[in-house]
Amino acid sequence: MRDGSRRPASFYLLAIFFGLFVLFLYGPTSTIVILSFQGPSGGLTFPMNGVSFHWFGNLFGRQMVGDFAGSLQRSMLLGVATMLVTVAVSFAAGLAFRKRFKGATLVFYLAIASLIVPSILISLGIGLLFRVLEWDPAWYSSAFGAHLSWTLPFGLLIMFAVFNRFSPSYEEAARDLGASPWQTIRHVVLPIVLPSLIGVGLFGFTLSYDEFARSLYTAGTFNTLPLEIYGMTTNVTTPVLYALGTVTTGVSFLVIAIALGTFLIIRRRRARFGSDAGHGV
Repeated sequence: MRDGSRRPASFYLLAIFFGLFVLFLYGPTSTIVILSFQGPSGGLTFPMNGVSFHWFGNLFGRQMVGDFAGSLQRSMLLGVATMLVTVAVSFAAGLAFRKRFKGATLVFYLAIASLIVPSILISLGIGLLFRVLEWDPAWYSSAFGAHLSWTLPFGLLIMFAVFNRFSPSYEEAARDLGASPWQTIRHVVLPIVLPSLIGVGLFGFTLSYDEFARSLYTAGTFNTLPLEIYGMTTNVTTPVLYALGTVTTGVSFLVIAIALGTFLIIRRRRARFGSDAGHGV
């Protein structure tokens, strides 16, 4: 091999660092997934005592300690609601902030201020506020607001960056062709920024689905899934806990796969439309 084609030592150092990082990131998750397939008499550690789906069946059984099915349903509903509101508000705010208005800077900093406040303090403050008002904290009210205080700033920052690069010439062309403001947003602006909105939705759902600190004092009587998992770590001593981790991880990867699949579909449709337009179809 010639000297000119040899890789520098820094390349190998970075490769080793990246490999260790990937191992550190996915090693624990892989261990949990493997141990979740323990046999009926298996324990929480290696070596494995057989291979089976026993603990997945136990996960949904009535004898399991905890309310996995209910907490999963609550987290899914809360995540979807948070996602929809985050997408809608972020898109509307992105449109509004394209033009300067009085108090825009103050509104912006107020919107993202929750990012610098510790999550546990946000949760504690909302929980105390509900109790002062003599309202019962619940996952669909106080926890919903707490999660929005976490997801909305991310959505706003993403959409502000998107609209800063958005050319107004597309809207001007639509108005020249007689489109109304609503038709311009629906048929021109929305399709262009749709991939970014999907990203905002993915952020909103995953941040809400995995949120623990902001749910701790706001979820009320019924736990969300992260709170249920935390409670199970204190009283469950079987691989059913690993089965729960495998299922929840699978849900997260499924959501990511759906988002990526949607991205690919949109890209293919745009490429097909551009090809048809180029051929005069």
